[in-house]
Amino acid sequence: MNVTVPIKIEPLKVACSSCNLRELCLPVGLNSNDLDQLDELVATRRHVVRGDTLFRSGDVFQSIYAVRTGFFKTCVSSEDGRDQVTGFQMAGELLGLDGISTDRHSCDAVALEDSQVCVIPFEQLEELSREFTDLQRQFHKIMSREIVRDHGVMLLLGSMRAEERLAAFLLNLTQRLQARGFSAAALVLRMTREEIGSYLGLKLETVSRTFSKFQEEGLLEVKQRHLRILDQAGLQKLVNNTNC
Repeated sequence: MNVTVPIKIEPLKVACSSCNLRELCLPVGLNSNDLDQLDELVATRRHVVRGDTLFRSGDVFQSIYAVRTGFFKTCVSSEDGRDQVTGFQMAGELLGLDGISTDRHSCDAVALEDSQVCVIPFEQLEELSREFTDLQRQFHKIMSREIVRDHGVMLLLGSMRAEERLAAFLLNLTQRLQARGFSAAALVLRMTREEIGSYLGLKLETVSRTFSKFQEEGLLEVKQRHLRILDQAGLQKLVNNTNC
């Protein structure tokens, strides 16, 4: 039996203008006056403990969420009852855009570790965007980035072998982490191999076998969820050799 744990909500203590993720999140390119308006809009923050959901498929859409700390996965239930992972989101990225078209969320957002998100009421965001064109432009860029990312996943699933899919996934993950000030070579995988397989359209055994192959070939070093990339150029070569 699943027990839903209430999500803790608290007043926002760190304004967008002083947040160290502002160059990755919605405030990118906003001037100080616009940031003051955004600070009033983003008035609450939520804590989501590992394994809990921020929202579920079918929930009424009211807000989008900027990940401040932690890591999430989004997933949908397939016809046979299995969860299909549709994405992984980290600090500085937005969750909840899926609910804009139908006013209901179309996926579940699950915390892969204890996380914290800034709550952005969408109706108020729309109103503010009409007043500040820079904010509207940035929001459109974020939505476009999501579309491009979805196209990238379609390319992974449609034309790449298992080795190429995993290499592209790891390179994308390290690039996103590097943009947030983390190492481009060493990381801790917040998701399981099964979740990676679900996202990449691969069986768990294939993911595990490919990790082992990469390690044998000297491309990376794996110790449980701790991963160190030893030959980034080698991984990139795998991806570049993909026939599109």
